[in-house]
Amino acid sequence: MINRVVFRHGKSPYGLIIELTDDFITSIRFTDELPSGEPVTKFERKVFKTFTDYFSGKPVDPSTLPSKPEGTPFQRRVWKAVGKIPYGETRSYGEIALEIGSEKAARAVGMAMKTNPIPIVIPCHRVVGKWSLGGYSPDISIKKFLLELEGVDLRRF
Repeated sequence: MINRVVFRHGKSPYGLIIELTDDFITSIRFTDELPSGEPVTKFERKVFKTFTDYFSGKPVDPSTLPSKPEGTPFQRRVWKAVGKIPYGETRSYGEIALEIGSEKAARAVGMAMKTNPIPIVIPCHRVVGKWSLGGYSPDISIKKFLLELEGVDLRRF
């Protein structure tokens, strides 16, 4: 059974709808809709607390939450590598391609980021272009916000 946790923190201009089972996060999407509902299960409360701490500026990394994203074998390899990027750091699309053993697949890495079903948990906002921030679905302003929240200096982009 899929449950929903709606999250909005005062410091975040974005709301999240987090879909999860009793054990795993399955999807996250940014939203302006904010239906009511409080976390009920132990796992829902853990997810809610993690995101509350994260958006409060504490160096808590949501990528440590259990998740089960659906994707191709290539996408899952990319997402696993991206999940290893430490809080407050970035890697380029090319660096991720090298890490997964596909050195010429930087664009394919970007496409895997675009289809990431659980942003923040799979921290695709930490993947940047060689000379720019790169893209971010649904909006680059969210990527900037998340990187600044983690203390990344955006002046180099």
